[in-house]
Amino acid sequence: MGKRIGASTRDLIITNLVAIVAGLVLSGFLLLFLDINPIQVYSSAIKTLFTDRYMAAEVFLKATPFIFTALAFAFTYKANLFNIGAQGQFYLGSVAAVSVSLLLDGKIPTAILLVVVFAATLLAGGLMGAGIGFLKARYNANEFLTSMMSTYVALAFMNYLLRTVLKETKGEYPQTDALSEAAWIPRIVPGTRLHLGFVIAVITAILIWVFLYKTPLGFRIRAIGSNARAGELAGINSRRIFVIAFLISGALAGAAGFTEVNGVQRMLIQDFNPDLGSAGIGIAILANANPIGIIFASILFGAISVIGTMMGRMPGINVPPSIVSIIQGSVMLFVIAAYYVRAMIGIRRDKKRLKREEA
Repeated sequence: MGKRIGASTRDLIITNLVAIVAGLVLSGFLLLFLDINPIQVYSSAIKTLFTDRYMAAEVFLKATPFIFTALAFAFTYKANLFNIGAQGQFYLGSVAAVSVSLLLDGKIPTAILLVVVFAATLLAGGLMGAGIGFLKARYNANEFLTSMMSTYVALAFMNYLLRTVLKETKGEYPQTDALSEAAWIPRIVPGTRLHLGFVIAVITAILIWVFLYKTPLGFRIRAIGSNARAGELAGINSRRIFVIAFLISGALAGAAGFTEVNGVQRMLIQDFNPDLGSAGIGIAILANANPIGIIFASILFGAISVIGTMMGRMPGINVPPSIVSIIQGSVMLFVIAAYYVRAMIGIRRDKKRLKREEA
């Protein structure tokens, strides 16, 4: 068993490294078509990343919401469920964050305000996730489709509020009023935008790992994910697990709204961060749905995002702004392919092992 675990870990590391390199190489070839030297822009961006404190801090800032949305997908995945609606849960968390912040701003101390806002985002995202879990448990609805379609409902709801009750005082743009400094998440590195939300995200990932692997309820979630029928025969209520898994998953995605609204945007604007949910799925796959691995995979995607942004701002080099999406998309494409390759390698390894045992 130890050798098999070691082989699986080796497969995970090698295939993911190859996927990341392949994604960067593919993006580099696309830059060549634009008469841009990819080696020059890559090396310059990476050098800046390691020598500029502000840009280095941006990596962890970008990683913060990635951690939450990746955890959201990974948590339901452990129960053999698929939460494709983290984007919508993030939007509802954002609505809750800005609404409660504007309502209580200046009325209670900052520390208490931030705790209340954070709890509100967990509740908003969690209730939406629980609804998806209920549909799965009660009607056996396909959670892939219901969670995906719920994103459009959440987006429409958010945009409606931004054009009505949450619209700025002047009434000119579909956005809210700016939050006062009392509702901002404190920064942890002076001279940068990096805030306490990153620490909260890392602690959350660690707590999720402890919950999944060290608690009875976490064991039940993983047992249903491994074999729902066997789990039910052992007395585990799978329907209850479906609701709980989506409740926690939705709360995690909603928490990303807190870090983005109160830590970065400091207001809510229409259609912001539209790719956060899909990026979380790729990061969760890259980390093999391991909560601790998600921390490092999110930092990697944060670095890719910052590198792409820096490349687009290099003087004298006309790198298109879409390069960030191209790099992230290329890496995610190969990461998903790597997941399939690992599965095929594992099946072949098991077949060879069975043949040796039969011989």
